[in-house]
Amino acid sequence: MSHASRDASTETPTLPQFYQPKQPALSWGAKIRKKFKVVAPFLGKFRPPVGQCCHQCTPESLGQKLLHKAPSLGFQNLLFVKETHTRYRGWLVRRVCCVLFVLGRKVYSSSVGDRVNQIYSTDRLMPAGRREEEEKERAGGAGRIVSVLQTVVSPALLRLVSWMLLKLFRLMFYSIQVNLNQLATLHRATQLNGPLVYVYIRQSALDQALISLTLFFHNLRVPYSVCPVPVRHGWIRAVLQKLGVILLPQHAATEQQAETDSSYSLIMTSLIGELLRAGESLSIGVCVESGHGGQWLARVRQTVTQGLVPAVSLVPVGISYDCPPQQDTLPQASMWSVLQFVFSLLSGDHRGGVRIHFAQPFSLMEMCDSGKCRVDGRRPLQELLMPVIQHNRMDSIFGQKDVSWLLPPTYLPELPQAEREMTIALTLHLIHSVTSSMAVMSTGIVSCLILHKHRRGVRLSVLCKDVCWLLEEVLFRNFDVGFGGSLVEVVYFSLSLLCPQLLLASVPPAGDPVMTARPEPNALLTLCQQCELLTLVFIHEAVGACAVSAMLREVAGCGGGGGEMEFDVVLGQEELTEKSLQLTHLLPVGLIPVRNIHKHRPCQTAHSFALDAVDSMVRCGILIMEEVPRATPLCDYWRRQGVLSWTATDDPDQSSDSDCEEQDKRSYKLSQPAQCPELLFFLCSLLSTQLRALCWTIESLHLLPFPLTESACVTQLHTHLRNRAQLDKVHHESSSIKLVRMTVRTLTDLGVLMEDRQIEGVYLDTSPVFLQPENKQKLLHFVSQFLYG
Repeated sequence: MSHASRDASTETPTLPQFYQPKQPALSWGAKIRKKFKVVAPFLGKFRPPVGQCCHQCTPESLGQKLLHKAPSLGFQNLLFVKETHTRYRGWLVRRVCCVLFVLGRKVYSSSVGDRVNQIYSTDRLMPAGRREEEEKERAGGAGRIVSVLQTVVSPALLRLVSWMLLKLFRLMFYSIQVNLNQLATLHRATQLNGPLVYVYIRQSALDQALISLTLFFHNLRVPYSVCPVPVRHGWIRAVLQKLGVILLPQHAATEQQAETDSSYSLIMTSLIGELLRAGESLSIGVCVESGHGGQWLARVRQTVTQGLVPAVSLVPVGISYDCPPQQDTLPQASMWSVLQFVFSLLSGDHRGGVRIHFAQPFSLMEMCDSGKCRVDGRRPLQELLMPVIQHNRMDSIFGQKDVSWLLPPTYLPELPQAEREMTIALTLHLIHSVTSSMAVMSTGIVSCLILHKHRRGVRLSVLCKDVCWLLEEVLFRNFDVGFGGSLVEVVYFSLSLLCPQLLLASVPPAGDPVMTARPEPNALLTLCQQCELLTLVFIHEAVGACAVSAMLREVAGCGGGGGEMEFDVVLGQEELTEKSLQLTHLLPVGLIPVRNIHKHRPCQTAHSFALDAVDSMVRCGILIMEEVPRATPLCDYWRRQGVLSWTATDDPDQSSDSDCEEQDKRSYKLSQPAQCPELLFFLCSLLSTQLRALCWTIESLHLLPFPLTESACVTQLHTHLRNRAQLDKVHHESSSIKLVRMTVRTLTDLGVLMEDRQIEGVYLDTSPVFLQPENKQKLLHFVSQFLYG
């Protein structure tokens, strides 16, 4: 684990003095030093290669090797500013070095100029007969949108706000680490590939501020950013617009309402085109649960296809927090609300760190126009899984899940269907590129072990050993980590940050305390949020483990053993693959990667992912190949007929190296049939949070007074899931509002909930098919077969 600190620059601080709790049970910091030594670095001083673009969709961008053209520059802490970062020296400079540093940064100023007239006079987005109508609307409804076009970057205000953010972040975080090699890559990309569009996943209101501050500190162009929440107060809107923030119109209550306004949609498309033509950078946030933000990628795509700019490069940005900020909305009304917003950000008792990763830029035109990014062959989830749920038919599960809700038809209605499908594929690709670029933090590793492996409690000595094991597994799967130091420092620092969510007790032997998660809703929800990234790291293994668990339950049910799992059984590869494929379709979009991050394979289909999930069970030692006696050995090719016949195929998921091999049916057995394999249940537990929330939602549907608006349905289901968790008294992490939104989307795709789009909003109602108890029970049984515990 010390490799991270050795690669860091000399300016990167060591771990801070940790919070010293008052309870005697927490005074084990000095005691464990007698038992554990510094951990040897994994894979020497080399870090996993993160941020590389897909070699199928963007081979030319990957061939530029922008991330490998410079020696290792290490990491830098943005909060650690001293006099050596300025051009001046002396005792006075040491006291005002932050001010001098901010004043010495380069700012690429921009001006509004005649932007409004240029946007309204454009012909590229509106027919000729539409122009007179637009002139009339300009004085009416569209006139309320004109103020949004006044967005500009003011150098003086940018410097002032950057200095204020530096002071604010010093109170919130102990460090903000960035990779200097990645920032050097961005400098080279701006000279080669035109404007940059930064894409990140929305986590909090601080995401965009962190990206802009990082780019400003390294003399890169500060991007124009999109704010998805309404800002009402006049002076707050004025300040944000002077910082390059594109706001929603004042009359729009939500982002969805603004996008349904045809005038707003056309004007924003023209605004994006004008900004990119002027060489400005953009920053776009995408929401994993709803896909909001994809419409801005469609506007960037339109700008390129219409020839306004020759090329645009997309930059996935991964942001990882030790302690994610709980405040995710911007202030709305007055100075008092702004102060409340700031105090809420500073209200935490512990300060964590932040790691920001900028992935390698890749060409938007290359990805979309090369034809290598597949968007065809998608089918509704209802067609894929309903025959399995109701009639146990397996012939329908092979196909790609349709996710057209990522870009609803009400967004950009003038967009052709082919362009809409391409934008959806691009959004999916970027979501997983951003997630694979995020660093795994130490609090995430500890939270994952406490929540999913040692739910009933764990001793400190056992926890330290498991941290080492899980760290190696994470690095082996090509995910970077956002920490370094000795084992003692890492574990003690993580537990200090997670102290409000844990219960600790001193029990014999002395010096080895026991800890467990607090059985409280807020504590379990926080731990679950911390370890979300670990679920994606082990998603292949988790899906494979749940498929194995489902088949073991079937064997137990068929054998009449009272429902007890039987581990000494033989499992067929075809059946395991089908179970994995069913679960792959059932899980939310953000969990299943479109490309295999671990093997750097091209974009893969759902069936290819299911095959990899089964193979991962063998790699991690849960399954072993069952040897079947044969008359002719597998290695005796000369006695086997037709084994050297090659077939031509255009499917990239079929490897040419295996075309000459006969596809024999395989079978597997558990490697530990005599006892319950601990690793199997740990991997199953990673997906139990999502699956349990889906089961609880299905059980609660009859309690809702349908029809309901989508927001009302989510609110009422959230209440029912919290009540269900109170009765359960254990699994409060399955009652988060984020999981409720995901389950509503899954049930809508399955056809359990029917959408009725009206002018005032989207209404949901239960399908008549699932009003029947037997069909509802079949659906519940299908989901619960994958649920561990």
